[in-house]
Amino acid sequence: MGDIEGLPFLEAIRQFALDVSKQNCMYIHLTLIPYLKAAGEAKSKPTQHSVEQLRRIGIQPDILICRTEREMPRDMAEKIAMFCNVEPRAVIEERDKALSIYEVPVSLVENKLDELIVEKLGLKAKSLDISDWRAMLQRVLNPKQEVTIAVVGKYMKLQDAYKSVYEALDHAGISLQTRVLVRKIESEDVEREGADRMLSGVDGVLVPGGFGYRGIPGKIEAIRYARERGVPFFGICLGLQCAVIEFARNVLGLEGANTTEIERDCPHPVVCLLDEQYDITRLGGTMRLGLCPCALKEGSRSHEAYGSLLVQERHRHRYEFNNSYRTQFEEQSMDFVGTSPDGNLVEVIELPGHPWYVAVQCHPEFRSKPTKAHPLFRDFVRASLERREQNKR
Repeated sequence: MGDIEGLPFLEAIRQFALDVSKQNCMYIHLTLIPYLKAAGEAKSKPTQHSVEQLRRIGIQPDILICRTEREMPRDMAEKIAMFCNVEPRAVIEERDKALSIYEVPVSLVENKLDELIVEKLGLKAKSLDISDWRAMLQRVLNPKQEVTIAVVGKYMKLQDAYKSVYEALDHAGISLQTRVLVRKIESEDVEREGADRMLSGVDGVLVPGGFGYRGIPGKIEAIRYARERGVPFFGICLGLQCAVIEFARNVLGLEGANTTEIERDCPHPVVCLLDEQYDITRLGGTMRLGLCPCALKEGSRSHEAYGSLLVQERHRHRYEFNNSYRTQFEEQSMDFVGTSPDGNLVEVIELPGHPWYVAVQCHPEFRSKPTKAHPLFRDFVRASLERREQNKR
């Protein structure tokens, strides 16, 4: 509440109850109870004001979830209930979690939020069973080992830029009862300082997506480091394209190999727009978006991870591998293990003989869950763990 940008959404939310009837809609308001150290007390006034603003535009919250650093006294909950026009039992404390955000659903259940929702909406429901979530949480809170993964990107100063990637790495660690320590590395720092210095001591290297030229040379150097040193490598979207450029330059000897996104008239456009894309004048129209099928090569690492020969993943990219160079890559052992079902679009590349080298054109991080890690992230973290153990011997 309070941001002018949110007003259209709040108006839509208000009208929604009229569209579906109030019996089929409920409003849950998440609010903050700040603690003032100087005064030694928590303050409910921000909550009262935000609810007042909601009621002014026609929204009456049914439940208030009060985020707080410290335990909320019962008399404060009753005060909030009185002045915000909700039942006292509908004022739910949600204290900050020190160890994991995945503790939040458990505490909400302990505070009977699920029962309130079922009751207020008149739903028929069995007793809640979150045993799988509790088991997952125990793996989060009691890891048996740890592993260090370098994420080499171009937006590292923005905390949430690669949030889905970080979460998918955590999910992989949860499945292996492993704490994943992420070392965030600006790809431009790799350009300046060198891959040896920036990546020393990591157990795996992940290069995520992005757009534009900035930082690409550093990504390419990070991939070269991982390929030559036998460090498990996972490339995502632009990470695959950088892997193709690195291999073309340093293994195939194609000087000046590049993507036409960066250098339109480069001598070896190993990544480019497809012919049918050049006639599209609207920039967004050239992008491959959403869920796309991928046929995997039997026996490949990706096939072993997925356990299926046909998978579907989400995409958000414009440039593709240039099939004119496919034979040259294959002659030097680059394996194109995943393509579109018609074989025209390269989706997954691997390097046989490398401990774990997989790059994908899709965004598998979007389909990972804390109770079900994405198979490629899981196997990447597992390979990184194996390298860590080998280095200890």
